[in-house]
Order: sequence, then structure tokens, then C-alpha cells
Amino acid sequence: MTHIPLISPPNLIPKLRLISLSLKRHLTCIWRVSIFLTILFFAYFCLPAQSYPVRPINLVVPFAPGGGTDSIARDLAKILTEQMGQAFIVDNRGGGGGSIGAQTIAKAEPDGYQLLFVTSTFVTHAATEVTPSYDVEKDFAPIAMLGRGPLMLVVNNKLGITQLKELIDLAKTSPDGLNYCSAGLGSINHLAGELFKQKSNIPMTHIPYKGSGPATLDLLAGRVQVFFATMPTMLQYVESGRVTLIAMTGEKRSPLFPKIPSIAEAGIAGYNISTWWGIVAPANTSPEIIKRLNQEIQIASTKEPLKGRLVKEGAQPYQTSPQEMQKMLGSELRMWRGVVKSAAIKFD
Repeated sequence: MTHIPLISPPNLIPKLRLISLSLKRHLTCIWRVSIFLTILFFAYFCLPAQSYPVRPINLVVPFAPGGGTDSIARDLAKILTEQMGQAFIVDNRGGGGGSIGAQTIAKAEPDGYQLLFVTSTFVTHAATEVTPSYDVEKDFAPIAMLGRGPLMLVVNNKLGITQLKELIDLAKTSPDGLNYCSAGLGSINHLAGELFKQKSNIPMTHIPYKGSGPATLDLLAGRVQVFFATMPTMLQYVESGRVTLIAMTGEKRSPLFPKIPSIAEAGIAGYNISTWWGIVAPANTSPEIIKRLNQEIQIASTKEPLKGRLVKEGAQPYQTSPQEMQKMLGSELRMWRGVVKSAAIKFD
């Protein structure tokens, strides 16, 4: 068999060398670009949490200064300032049942420097709006919970009752039923009362006020009869005997009032409502910043004066991961929307 030698064109080898050199240059360029992108990725996702915070952080409280919620937020801000080396500035944005403050943070830059202090009303208000002013599940990134505690079912002393069964019997036998007050439409007091009304099947008329203060004054004066009140609002009046505490709304008895039964224990099966406090950020805030804040807030909740204030107001420590808080918000939103739908509550 005859072998025919391969004869390369005289300019082929130089061309191959040029192609090889060009390929090496392109690969070098691609390698450099990949290194650059890796550095950018690391800087974007990792460095913010390591260097964060580098300036003061704004903590929006969607209620007026001076109330129980504001006091808890200020205790938290003071401790976080000490822990993280940057000032946490409490920014009260009251009005609209908390919606004004919530909308402010929903539209804020998701850089970790704009946070919202939330309570159970954050969810109940959203559940009652026909046209929601904010989306609990989509507009925010949950960070951490601080604590949660029951409401107090109290009545005006003139009713002359001390037990839940007496309240239910009185509502059923009174010609016009009973009335109950709240801090406003869509508040936790409002929906806690509505849920009780549905589960006990008694006639009760809701009378909303612009805040817990005016509602409390009318309860003391006897102009309204029943109040599902938060502990910070009502504790002093229960202790001084100016109103009668007949039940707690949580699953179990409160350590502050061990002789007072829960509503479920007193006969309304499945009734378990509590108020709570937590922190959220705008949606799309860096997961690393969320994680850092969650860790710092969990540490802060174990320190004084915050720890003592929560205990004094009947709350139990309630620490969660951001993911657990997200599930809790979604679950409560669906529950309250069910209550609102059953009661045909509609307002903007």
C-alpha cells in the first residue's frame, strides 16, 4: 500500500499559531470576566451583611408616640443601637390604622436602612380593606418576632358579671344585646370581638373608636360594655378594680392572672387570639441583612428593659426565623379574611 505524504500549505502553520494565540487571549478574557463577576457577586451578597450597618437605621412605628407599642419599639431601638454601633431612630408615622407607616416601608429602598415595627393590627387591617393599601405577603420581608401575648376580655363593672357564661347569657337575654368597643375598624380588638361573636353566636354591636384611649374612657364611664383590650391598655384598670376581667383570649391562662380562665377553657372551643410584635423590611432586602437583623433582634429580646417590659405586659418571648414569621403572617391573614368574610365587613 502506497502512503501519500501529507503536504501542508506553506502558510497553514502560522495561521494555526495565530488561531491558538487568539483563542488563548479569548479564554484569558473570559477567565478575567468570570473572576470579576464572582467578585461582584460576593460583594453584593456577602459584604453588605459584613459591613452593615454603616449609617443610622430608620425604624417606622405606625402609631402615635407614647403608647405601649411605641414604648416597646423604643426599648428595642436603644438595645439595637448599642449592639450594632449605629443609631436606630424611631420614626412615628401614625394614622390609617397603621397603613400609613406600612405603605411608607412598602415603597422604601430595600437596603436594610428602612424597617417597620409591626403588631397584629398589621395583618387585621389588611384583612378588612376592600382595596388593600399594602400586601402583607408580597410587599415586605419578615425579619423577626419579639413576643406575643393574649388580649383581656373586660367588662364595665355596672354589668355585675364575673364569668364568661354570664356574659353570654346576658347578651342573649338583653333586648338589644351588648356592645363592644375597639381601637378602630380593622384593629385586633375589633376582629377578636367579631370572632367571639361568631363562635358564641350572640348579638353584639361593634363600636369603633379612634384609638384605645377614647375606647377605654367610654368603657370606664359605662357608655360601652365590653372590650377585647391589649394588656398595655387595660392592665392598670384591671389591677385597680375599675373594670372586671372575665377571660383571657390566649390558648392558656396568663401567668399574670392565673385564676382567670382562657375563653376556650370557659366554653368557646377553638378560640385562641393573641397580639404580637415584630419587625419587617421592604421586599427584596438582602437575605444576608435579614439574617443579621434576625440574630441581633433575638439577642435584644433577651435584654432589659425590653425583656421586662414584654413580661410586664403579659407577653411571652416569641422568637422565629424569617421563614417562620412569613408562614405565621400568611396563616393569620387567611384566618382574619375568613372572619371578615363571614361578618360581611367591608370598608376602605
